[in-house]
Amino acid sequence: MRRRRTGPLFAAVLLAAGIAGCSTPADHRDPAAGGPSPTATAPSVSATTAAPFAPPAGIAPSDSFAVGVRELKLARGSDRPLPTTVWYPAVGQAGGTAERSAPVARGQFPVVVFSHGLTASPADYQSLLTEWAAAGLVVVAPRYPHTSRGAARFDILDVVNQPADASYVLTEVLKLDTRAGDPLRGRLATDRVAATGHSAGGVTTIGLFTGGRDERLDAGIVLAGSALGVGTAFAGPTAPLLFVHGQLDDVVSYASGKAAYDRVPWPKAMLSLPQGDHGQSLLKSNNPAFGVVTGTTADFLRWTLYGDPAAKGRLATGANRDGLATLDDRL
Repeated sequence: MRRRRTGPLFAAVLLAAGIAGCSTPADHRDPAAGGPSPTATAPSVSATTAAPFAPPAGIAPSDSFAVGVRELKLARGSDRPLPTTVWYPAVGQAGGTAERSAPVARGQFPVVVFSHGLTASPADYQSLLTEWAAAGLVVVAPRYPHTSRGAARFDILDVVNQPADASYVLTEVLKLDTRAGDPLRGRLATDRVAATGHSAGGVTTIGLFTGGRDERLDAGIVLAGSALGVGTAFAGPTAPLLFVHGQLDDVVSYASGKAAYDRVPWPKAMLSLPQGDHGQSLLKSNNPAFGVVTGTTADFLRWTLYGDPAAKGRLATGANRDGLATLDDRL
């Protein structure tokens, strides 16, 4: 496993004037929406100096898994409880709903950390996250203490502390691979990990590749996010990033997401949804674009974390299915 390097926590704070929008299909406010983005403290990595990405040699599972789900009680200090939902490949019939505490499937599975948006919870994203788990990934989704729905002390500015929370959660989950008696013992590919997130969770995800760089991360997915508050000083080892953004997003503008994407110095791609909004087309299974989003994101993770060349080859075709999206592919 690569060593992690975490830079100083972001010195910048989000400006209240730039906070407008929502993070979930509900109508709430989100810091990802726009406004000035302070300079992060980590050094930037130029496209000319970034090392090439070398995916692991392997092939992703060809069949879908049943999905199990469990809860972890984690906390990074008394003021930062981080109850975490884990979806994982399980023994059983594929295609059903996630079964609580189902036996873990045989194999070693990469780990994906997912960050929710403002006033949301991990359960709001289960349609997407269970698709990833069925593809052979262990998906770890913390509930952030001051930005989730029902938080006792809601604080929009706390988003800047969430990259450190996500890194902490990743550390604790990876320990389960060697913990006697844990169902995930021996089931985690601890050297193959990714960070993902939606809206304010997309901000959190970008932060994990900039000022709060976690060098264990091999790849990332930013869903309807921007770099507000965390900057674009991308640092550390080369890590491919996939951005997914609706062009009709009136919460976090497509332009702000594209601006962050343009600054990424590594292999990257941007899935653009011409009729996509902030959340429905990304996260709701009854939306026509949902299949394109789940298929493209799953294949991106199959390629970056399993090294599956066939998955990479499917990206362009899957993204352009039915004319619902376009893919700017610089991978």
